[in-house]
Amino acid sequence: MKSDHRILRGPCLTEKANIQLEVHGKVVFKVDPKANKIEIKKAVEKMFDVKVKNVHTTNMHGKQKRVGSFTGMTNDWKKAYVTLSEGEINFADQL
Repeated sequence: MKSDHRILRGPCLTEKANIQLEVHGKVVFKVDPKANKIEIKKAVEKMFDVKVKNVHTTNMHGKQKRVGSFTGMTNDWKKAYVTLSEGEINFADQL
């Protein structure tokens, strides 16, 4: 079984994620690409003491970057939209 800290890589602190939190009560996390929805749900409930209603995931493809004449790619990653039914997570207080 994977550690909760390995499943949840960190919060996704973007403007879109902030709007999702305020309007719909969804928190956005960067997660391990191999993690499934059940593992993500258990990890969020255990780490933050909240009740999770629903989890939606999406795979984000890495972007092509260029440094001088060399081109490369950033890593692919996975994003999880976690809908909370009870409790709240506020990352602004923890910064």
